Amino acid sequence: MTTFEGPIQTIPHSSDVVFSFLSDFNNFESLLPAGKVSGWESTGDTCRFNVEGIGEIGLRIVDKDAPKAIKYTADGKTPFNFFLWVQLKQVADADTRVKLTIKADLNPMLKMVVTAPVNKFLEVVTGAIASYPYQTTG
Repeated sequence: MTTFEGPIQTIPHSSDVVFSFLSDFNNFESLLPAGKVSGWESTGDTCRFNVEGIGEIGLRIVDKDAPKAIKYTADGKTPFNFFLWVQLKQVADADTRVKLTIKADLNPMLKMVVTAPVNKFLEVVTGAIASYPYQTTG
């Protein structure tokens, strides 16, 4: 398995708020790059969408460790099997760190082709998670 790790970013909210948001795929469309994604569908625990230049991607939630981690995997037809982890670590009341990691089953040729786009994806999505205006109750 090849491991790709995104940057660690700070979110000015509690890990409970972020975990709750990221545990429901119905919230995810707003995190994806505008103009690059089409055909969004979600059932809450699964989602499917088309990414410009890549094709259809499906994700399914396979594990939740509230409020610290969510594990997703490929769902449906994908060019390779992978897992995506979102790790959350709350360091203060309104200070949570987020890190995304992808582990993918890639042959050497495919690894060469996808490394730059996967790293860019991790950077963009981590930034979107960190800057999202989460709603808190209270």
